[in-house]
Formats: sequence, structure tokens, C-alpha cells
Amino acid sequence: MSPPRILVHAGFYKTGTTSLQGFLADNRAALAPWFAYYGQGDFHGAGARAREYAQAPFPNGLKAFRLALRRFLSEVPDGTDLVLSRENFTGAMPGHRDWLGRPITGFPAAKPLLRDLRKELFRRFGPDTRVEILFTTRTREAWLRSVHGHLLRSIRLEDDFDDFARRFRSLGTLEEEARRLDADHISRVEAFFDHPAGPAKAVLDLMGVPEATQASLTPARHRNAGQSGVLKAEFLRLNRSGLSKPELKAAKATLLERGS
Repeated sequence: MSPPRILVHAGFYKTGTTSLQGFLADNRAALAPWFAYYGQGDFHGAGARAREYAQAPFPNGLKAFRLALRRFLSEVPDGTDLVLSRENFTGAMPGHRDWLGRPITGFPAAKPLLRDLRKELFRRFGPDTRVEILFTTRTREAWLRSVHGHLLRSIRLEDDFDDFARRFRSLGTLEEEARRLDADHISRVEAFFDHPAGPAKAVLDLMGVPEATQASLTPARHRNAGQSGVLKAEFLRLNRSGLSKPELKAAKATLLERGS
């Protein structure tokens, strides 16, 4: 039996990843003749271990990532090509803080994580396995605004956008980061904004799914949409208000329910 072809969609965060993953999950059965899809919730915690390693980059954290991956791969059947999608494979979302309390302003953990991911895939399926890394990207400004808005909602980020963006002055474009990480494929999400498959169109094309089949698939849903400017301003005000963590969480939940 020949080794499988494996496409790893490794990020980046806030580049249509939730939409891509949701589309592939919704169409998993229809796509089975071309590949088996694995995404969020399928990796026995490997994604969480990758994020933890990025925030505290010690050898035991990288080992925990490898072991979780190994457990997952031991349960993957032979005989089919694979698509794996998890943005955590590049580490933690930039803007979160490391174990010393410093903001993470790039993808410093991505190289060792992707190196060990490749090793585990070769270990499981053989050295001749065709492993390809795909990154989805978007314009730098749009990406930074999306990350900033996400963090305003999810953590106690107190930077306005201008201050937040200044932290990333040394970070290049996402395309430059993808090339630094030895990407085999780079797909700009804006190119597929109006396509029924959304950013998953790149996966379908790379895995050779015929156009007739693509046309029959359940269309992508817009997921994890960003908040309005009014809501972002309210999150920033709350983050700076001195509320306790439970109070802050409750206040944000109330805002989200109102849909401001």
C-alpha cells in the first residue's frame, strides 16, 4: 500500500480558519472519496499542547505535543489521503502572553511544532509520505484588526488598535511568515471571498476534488465573524475598567447577547 498524501492546514489564526474547518466538517462524508478530514476536537489535545508550548517553550511541552499527536495518528486508518487543519499548529495566537507575561508578537514556536508534526507523520506512515503545509493568509492590516478584535473580546487586552499594531512592527506579512515556515502552499482568503466553499476552496483544489463535486457541496457558512466598532470600543472600555475576571466575563457575555 502506497503512503498517503497529507495536507496540513496549519493556520494562520484569523484567516478564515473557522470557516474552512466548518465547511470541511459539514462536507466530510461527501469528500471521503478524496480525503479524510480531521480538525478541531480530533487531535487528542495536540492543538492545546501546541498552544501551551508556544506560551511556555520548554522541552516537556514539545514532548506533550508529540505524544498527543502520536496517540491521534495511531487511530487514523491507512489507505486514504488526509487533510489536517488546526491553526494551533503554529502555536498561540499573537497578542497572547508567554509565561513571563510578555506579548507574543509572531510565531516563534511554529518551526519546532511543524518539524515535530512532520516527524510524527513520517513515523506513522513512512518516510516516503507526501506531507504538504498550507497556510491561509490575508492582508496585514485586516489580519491585525481581526486579531485585535478577537483579543478584546477574549482576554483583558487594554491596547487600542494603534498601540496593539505597534507591537507588531517587526513582524512581516503573513506571506513572508509562511515562506519562513517552509510552506508548500499559500492561499490568500480574499481570493475566495465570494466562492461557495470560501477559503476551503484552496483545499478542494489541492486535493483534486472535481469541480462537479465541489458544486454539489454544502456552501460555507460565515463563522466567527468579527464585532462591530461599537462593540470593540465597549470591550476596550470594560478591559480598562478594573472589573474582576468573573465580572468582566459576565459583562462581555451580556454585550454579546445584545449583539451591539
